[in-house]
Amino acid sequence: MRSWQGKWALVTGASAGIGKALAEELATGGTNLVLTARRADRLEELSRALAAAHKIRTEVFVADLADPSGPEKIFTFTQGQGIDVEILINNAGFGAYGEFTTVETPRLLDMVQVNCSAVVHLTRLYLPEMVKRRSGDVLIVASTASFQAVPYISTYAATKAFDLLLAEGLAEEMKPYGIRVCALCPGSTESEFHEVAGQTGIAPSRKNRETTEKVAKTGLQALAAGKSYVISGLGNYLGAQTQRLVPRGLVTRVAAKMFRPRKAV
Repeated sequence: MRSWQGKWALVTGASAGIGKALAEELATGGTNLVLTARRADRLEELSRALAAAHKIRTEVFVADLADPSGPEKIFTFTQGQGIDVEILINNAGFGAYGEFTTVETPRLLDMVQVNCSAVVHLTRLYLPEMVKRRSGDVLIVASTASFQAVPYISTYAATKAFDLLLAEGLAEEMKPYGIRVCALCPGSTESEFHEVAGQTGIAPSRKNRETTEKVAKTGLQALAAGKSYVISGLGNYLGAQTQRLVPRGLVTRVAAKMFRPRKAV
């Protein structure tokens, strides 16, 4: 983390979960932070705590990435503050659990906006300056759901597959400019994700969840090492890689049995 000391990182979805842990990990290495999310009180509390503990500079900007204008507003803010963002952390995202036809259409479309469109938009806004400097780093938080279809969280898995492929493609594109791009693929994590997604009934037990601190360290270490993607956790890695050897239809049927709502016919 010391290689980012004194530089500015922008962390989306920084108010909780993996985003908060990523901000905390960067702060320990002396990275200045622009923290953005929807919940102002949590952002302000985190900003004050990290600035005091690590003697770094912090800025807070409240934004909702479900709003298509959100990325441009964030970019305008950093430009207005004279901040050169050298580490972009595309972490904001959410899921929705249930049969596709039972999930409200606006929630599905907001998911695509936050998990995909906002990632593309923010990355497109900040990459040109990184290219000019011939340095910079982009971390995109994907998921182990990136590697296969997952019935009952079908849209979420599809958005995370998009994030993974985007990161891998950009990683190769940006190499000539000295820019590193990495997709972080966590599995079940100790965060608010399952509650927000309405997935508490079939969520893995807490003993099988990784801590957000461990996931954050894994992602940042992989980014610093120049990896195009990383799967957090040995069990998650083996699961994601092993399923490639099995027919796709079988993988999807097994996932359907695991995730099928108890009341579904």
